[in-house]
Amino acid sequence: MALAAVAAEDQKFPEHFGFDFQSITDALKEREAGGRLRGASTISQQVAKNLFLWNGKSFIRKGLEAYFTVLIELLWPKRRILEIYLNMAEFGDGIYGVEAAAKSFFGKPPSELTRKEAALLCAVLPDPIRLKVTAPSAYVTRRMQRIEKQMGNLGQSYLKGIWSGS
Repeated sequence: MALAAVAAEDQKFPEHFGFDFQSITDALKEREAGGRLRGASTISQQVAKNLFLWNGKSFIRKGLEAYFTVLIELLWPKRRILEIYLNMAEFGDGIYGVEAAAKSFFGKPPSELTRKEAALLCAVLPDPIRLKVTAPSAYVTRRMQRIEKQMGNLGQSYLKGIWSGS
């Protein structure tokens, strides 16, 4: 599940220090070129927002999010950040955390999820109220397939340093 979350949400998670400046720059360039504004938040930023702040868009909230992201990255190891993220992420209406999601949608603990099930759960993370695990749209199915492919590209050992504590 951890690999699926990193593959879906923040592939540079093991290397960055809370911010993916390349993704932020790319998102701003896309917006300037007339595209829609897409997210560029890292897992660490999402933890900061979900743990300490409120939903909504404002410069004050973004500033506080940056402050808390720096603190989180300084004080917690990557493993802890990822654990907090997986335990507080919303996977459906009122379904928070991977334990609740795995049991609710698949009737099993997260440790028994298949690669495809983990990818499906992560495919709905951008908007778990609109996107459904139980009735995946074509978009969710394509996203799940991309996440599964990226999990293979990253490989099981990609998060080894995080899990081993180094």
